[in-house]
Amino acid sequence: MDAHPDDSHMAGLAAAARAAMVREIAADGAFAADPAWREAFAAVPRHLFVPHYYAAVAGRYERRWCGNPDRAARERWLRGAYADAPLATRLRDGELLSSSSQPSLMAIMLAALRVEDGDRVLEIGTGSGYNAALLAYRLGDRNVTTVDLDPEITESARRHLEAAGRHPTVVTGDGARGVPEGAPYDRITATCALPAVPSTWPDQCRPGGTILTPLATGLLVLAVRSGGQAEGRFLPTPAYFVPLRGAGGTVREPAHLGGLPRRARESELFRFLLALTRGSLDPEEAFALWEREGMPTRERYGITVGREHRWAWLDDPEGPYVWPLPDPAA
Repeated sequence: MDAHPDDSHMAGLAAAARAAMVREIAADGAFAADPAWREAFAAVPRHLFVPHYYAAVAGRYERRWCGNPDRAARERWLRGAYADAPLATRLRDGELLSSSSQPSLMAIMLAALRVEDGDRVLEIGTGSGYNAALLAYRLGDRNVTTVDLDPEITESARRHLEAAGRHPTVVTGDGARGVPEGAPYDRITATCALPAVPSTWPDQCRPGGTILTPLATGLLVLAVRSGGQAEGRFLPTPAYFVPLRGAGGTVREPAHLGGLPRRARESELFRFLLALTRGSLDPEEAFALWEREGMPTRERYGITVGREHRWAWLDDPEGPYVWPLPDPAA
């Protein structure tokens, strides 16, 4: 049977939109450290992972989908699929449950993993499956495992991955507990926000490996040591992700800031400090520290993780500014 004439038109539009997205990401230098990621983004078709999504239009969500009978609407869906923007893919009662992350942020995170050929990676938070597909393209299907709590999400991700010709291991389970049956991994990366790093993750990552996770509106890179220990600092890049659901998946909103000066209320970096300390400091204490220390940027903060204790710190893990963190896997 001959292909529908619209098929070739949409395929050409997808190829052009994907190439434009890759050029936009490359212009910011995200592929400089590892050009292999440029090849992955150029090869993996993002639109196959977002057959529908919700775009914010005039204060409401507009559903865009690949099967819309109107050709112009299908073209809007396809162009939006390759916008350098996060895409809401699953809503329930107005709550965002799953999304496809902003591609340029994904590129920054993938580069920060510093993978090498043959590395085995565990991804926490499957989402649409697009990030797992990029990892699988770079490292091979058998070296990638992805886990999500929601069986509807993992089942749809399997379909998307199949459509793209990728077959990593997809697990339905609580990401805070990892996937111990596949351990040890060389890298663990999360695409969802947690209140702290679970103690299970360093146990499932080999010594010398890397854990990268969103935390407190930042991106944390941890070097894993022996004995379930890990330590590292934040990247300068801000990052906002859907919270992990399941064990320890609640991320608190920042405290009310009405009594603080405007420079604090409007500072994204100050809100980062509040999110990181999670109630260990009240807003007034946090503001005094923030001003005293010169309004520190994200990369001055770090996290130390052990099996029994974990804490956040400013400048020095043994210094005067340390704050205890919970164990989301407990």
